Amino acid sequence: MPQWIYADTDVGFGHFASAPDKYHRQSMLEQRIQQHFIDSADVKYQSAQALSDPINAAVQALLACVTNGSKVLACGAGLSSAQALQFAMMCVAGFERERPELAAMALSADAGWAGTLGQSFEVGAFARQVRALGAAGDVLLVLCVNGDEPALLEAVLAAHERDMSVIALCARDSGAMGGVMRETDVQICVPHDRAARVREVHLLILHCLCDGVDTQLLGEQEML
Repeated sequence: MPQWIYADTDVGFGHFASAPDKYHRQSMLEQRIQQHFIDSADVKYQSAQALSDPINAAVQALLACVTNGSKVLACGAGLSSAQALQFAMMCVAGFERERPELAAMALSADAGWAGTLGQSFEVGAFARQVRALGAAGDVLLVLCVNGDEPALLEAVLAAHERDMSVIALCARDSGAMGGVMRETDVQICVPHDRAARVREVHLLILHCLCDGVDTQLLGEQEML
């Protein structure tokens, strides 16, 4: 008699699978998990080769901003909005070392803006916040996988109206974002198209930006 294991995957509740089938699926799942790590490491290695120069330029832009008493505004589309908030928190609360607070804030992606503006959020809520809060010398940092996000494009144009610099973190295909960036802006395009891989590298880039600014302000520290 084969041993039957109750399983609620693949075809829903009520499906039974034999023990060998279960172990086979577990093995395939473990391989899939390992492949995620391999793919993530691979795209990070490629990015280290391709993006060190624009990341360095972004560090210099942020450093000039905060040392001149200006501020950083950050925003992101979809899931990237959480990374924008994380970046602002690392600027204010600190990254890995104690230092004075850096002026930064994440623009609101709250759905309440839709009702306030009487239109869909994507039309221009970020842009309105940039025009309300931004000033010459400030930096706008935007994060997106799809470079055609209307809210972010409008935000970049609003930043230019305020004589702000822009740092844009995108995927390989920057879409329309590349067309609205100025020569003085910095665009960092992760050499990949899959959203999960792109966001993983975006987070690493944000860590590099914070570490780079801290290093310029506080001096070198051994990387553990």
